[in-house]
Amino acid sequence: MTRTEKLLAELIALPSVNPAFLPSRHPLAGEKNVADFLAATAARAGLEVELQKVLPGRCNVIARLLPKNKIRRTILLAPHLDTVGATGTQFIPQRKNDHLHGRGACDTKGSVAAMLATLCELANSKSRPLETEIIFTGLIDEEHGQAGSRALVKNNFKADLAIVGEPTKLQVVTAHKGSLWLELTTRGRAAHGATPHLGKNAVHEMAQIVDVLESDYAGHLKKKKHELLGTGTVNVGKIHGGTQPNIVPDTCVIVIDRRTLPGETEASVRREISRLLHTKNLSAKISSTKLAPALPLETDFKLPLVQTFLQVIGQKKPLGADYFCDAAVLASGGIPSIVFGPGDIAQAHTVDEWISLAELEKAKNLLISFFKSLP
Repeated sequence: MTRTEKLLAELIALPSVNPAFLPSRHPLAGEKNVADFLAATAARAGLEVELQKVLPGRCNVIARLLPKNKIRRTILLAPHLDTVGATGTQFIPQRKNDHLHGRGACDTKGSVAAMLATLCELANSKSRPLETEIIFTGLIDEEHGQAGSRALVKNNFKADLAIVGEPTKLQVVTAHKGSLWLELTTRGRAAHGATPHLGKNAVHEMAQIVDVLESDYAGHLKKKKHELLGTGTVNVGKIHGGTQPNIVPDTCVIVIDRRTLPGETEASVRREISRLLHTKNLSAKISSTKLAPALPLETDFKLPLVQTFLQVIGQKKPLGADYFCDAAVLASGGIPSIVFGPGDIAQAHTVDEWISLAELEKAKNLLISFFKSLP
């Protein structure tokens, strides 16, 4: 068993389900146990360690490997520590041939293990970077509100490049879509179910709006394409209206998930939807949900450090991703960001999540090769 595999198995065995997905004080909730374990592991390797408090009982783990000489550049390794929901048995790591199974194996404790193992190995290496500061930052809350990466940005954290750990099959992603959740509300007039003509059915009007969004609006989005990301999308994911069958409903609410492209904003999307509904003689109140928008990402792949990384891993052109992650948040704070890590996004959030151990070890080796290529 390699050091990286052992580290990943230990991480899987420490449940860190995002508290947003579990009842309050659930024993599987929160990143604290993982954060404490990583801090202790990093400290034993001689790294400078800091726990950055973000939310009550939830901290980012920051571990620094300082260069031999003065700092010429800073590179951030930024995987997240939280996972989606799971049962207790999913936190028992199981090796099957070349695969390690368990919640978080690829999303993204595989990246956590590979990235921290990289720093630990470099800390004890004679070929430690001379002028490059490497900072490992284990971030909380990526699976819900990205509070961890938002805290870094709020505190004016700076770096020349962030490599954000996500399962990309060891390919560099420089662009990903954003996610915007909007709530649409129609208002009608209540009446007795026996005399519906005396009321105005808010559900009926919303049904027409749902049809317009899923047909006309979805078709409109297909006309605008991004080179790496394709088109934006819309999904009506939630609907609620009325109180009981014998009352004409006076309110109906839907929540939509709009996957955005670089350059699109919440304001522009709301204007777009409002104009379309107006042309159909339909109207709805459009409002934000409590969850902050997840921003799209677009990083210039011609940046020198990005080009160097691409060359080291043997990739000619970057890729795009449909999902969003902490990279866009960090980029919004002025840190050029790319996405890279072991594992396949197809395994993320599945019941039987797993990662290739060969790929896990290769991720660590590629990162070490990248840092050794720098002055």
